[in-house]
Amino acid sequence: MLWQPILILGAQLLYVPLVVLRTLMMVKGEKERSALFATVEGGVHVISLSIVFSDLSNYFNMVAYSLGFGLGMYLGSIVEEKLAIGYVSLQVNTSFHHKPLIERLRDADFSVALTTVEGIESIRVRLDCTARRDREHEFMAIVNECDPNAFVVSFETRNFQGGYIKKKSSKRTWFRRESQTLTEE
Repeated sequence: MLWQPILILGAQLLYVPLVVLRTLMMVKGEKERSALFATVEGGVHVISLSIVFSDLSNYFNMVAYSLGFGLGMYLGSIVEEKLAIGYVSLQVNTSFHHKPLIERLRDADFSVALTTVEGIESIRVRLDCTARRDREHEFMAIVNECDPNAFVVSFETRNFQGGYIKKKSSKRTWFRRESQTLTEE
């Protein structure tokens, strides 16, 4: 019965990415979407486990389950990275008031607020920015192009209110919240 291990492997390749998406939605505060993923995830998991437990002497099923879990985790992390759901806060620490960098970031529709800060050896400028996660690479490319020596820290933002983020058209709308607490154009 070769079809059982193949079915188990396929179920795991569906189940584990659903776990990743459900967890991601839950962390982002998307309760309804998290519940939807959990419902589908539960069904797939029960089917997969019922096949494994129906014949505990079939080691191929157990290997398929384990292998599918590992491959599913890898696939789930790739899916999560590609979706890049949410927002990221970025702090750029530069050694001088870098007007071209600020202009480039603002021209690319990134929010930029600057503050003069005191470093160990000199006065520095810190840029505080917020962007959608799917634009983080674009942000980093602009910073690296304008000031390759800048120190950049990024961290995920769960909640925020107010501020200014220019909204660009997005291919994915199902995963995004309809109502947001920020000013958008």
